[in-house]
Amino acid sequence: MTKTAVVIGGGVAGTAAAIALRSAGFEPVIHERYERGVADERGAFLTVAVNGLHALRSLGLDPAKVLAQGFATPVMALHGRTGRLLAELPLGGPDADGTVTTTIRRSDFYAALRAEAEARGIPVTYGATLTRAVTGRDAVEAEFADGRRVRADLLVGADGLRSRTRKSLDLNAPEPHYLGLLNAGGFTAGPADGPPPGMMRMSFGRRAFFGWATAPDGSVWWFANPPSKQPIDARSFTPESWKAHLLELFDGEPAADLIRSSDDVVGPWNTEDLGPVKVWHDDRIVLVGDAAHALAPTSGQGASQALEDAVVLGHSLRQNPEIKTGLISYEAIRRPRVEKVAAYGRRGNSGKVLGPVGAAIRDAMMPAVFRLLMRNGDPQSWILNHRLPTLAAA
Repeated sequence: MTKTAVVIGGGVAGTAAAIALRSAGFEPVIHERYERGVADERGAFLTVAVNGLHALRSLGLDPAKVLAQGFATPVMALHGRTGRLLAELPLGGPDADGTVTTTIRRSDFYAALRAEAEARGIPVTYGATLTRAVTGRDAVEAEFADGRRVRADLLVGADGLRSRTRKSLDLNAPEPHYLGLLNAGGFTAGPADGPPPGMMRMSFGRRAFFGWATAPDGSVWWFANPPSKQPIDARSFTPESWKAHLLELFDGEPAADLIRSSDDVVGPWNTEDLGPVKVWHDDRIVLVGDAAHALAPTSGQGASQALEDAVVLGHSLRQNPEIKTGLISYEAIRRPRVEKVAAYGRRGNSGKVLGPVGAAIRDAMMPAVFRLLMRNGDPQSWILNHRLPTLAAA
């Protein structure tokens, strides 16, 4: 008899997990808390690194098709507060077929993944907010805010930083930890003066960190990480007041021109990660993506690690007919890697703003530090060169 699965969350982690479960012989149904229009529009843009591209292939997906609305960003240029180039770092690749790390609007990535899921006959239920999940002897039961209850053989919690699934597994599970930074993004209304295509520039501004890249149409996609000692309520800003705040923050810097020419400015969000999550699963419930291991944005690996989770979960359940054994295998494979990636990303994250003297010392030392790091090859190669076997279709 075919096993059934409830997937909580219709983002990258949940949709990819559902595709993997289908390949592993399950009948999954995705339950997304937002209504369809809202679910499609969350966030600004993200990067899928080359290890994430390989994970897409392992799921039986074509990265060129799924990421068709994105563009290649294989190089990162890091600048100091005066604009001085500190280092140029490879972002992985090219892979065997020439594909490299790719930047894409979050909504376009969601839509492409969801289309792949629906093409495989995987239903998506919108407006389904999980309140509790309970594991029984023969099934797991999911309870939703509208009173519905759904039973299945397996429940996958891909419900993000504030996962209700995580709390169902462990009432003492960690809460998200604020990192001292806000997050914002935007897109210029038309062609703008930006870096050459294929390059993601990042700059230590006088008061905040800023990153930007040029899309094929000449528009510039950008993000900013303003420091804030305390988390904020995004409702305290209007779109106009938030844009004005960013313009003041970057006054006199090139970032201000890009922000000024952007009709589409999104945010702010509080930047958060999670401490170690002790309980990833029980006999029939398992966590994937941010619900299990939210990463600092500086890792550049949030989406890619979620895709890796999906592949390993599918493999583990396919190779272990007993669900409990498969979930044990999944955690044993994934936990050491994601905890190492999380620690790597956390080292590069700080909400501290350096004064002129501290910034000058940092900018003077960084080129030599990066040359030393690159002497034995790319220090991120252990992340980017990670490869998973193909998950054959059931």
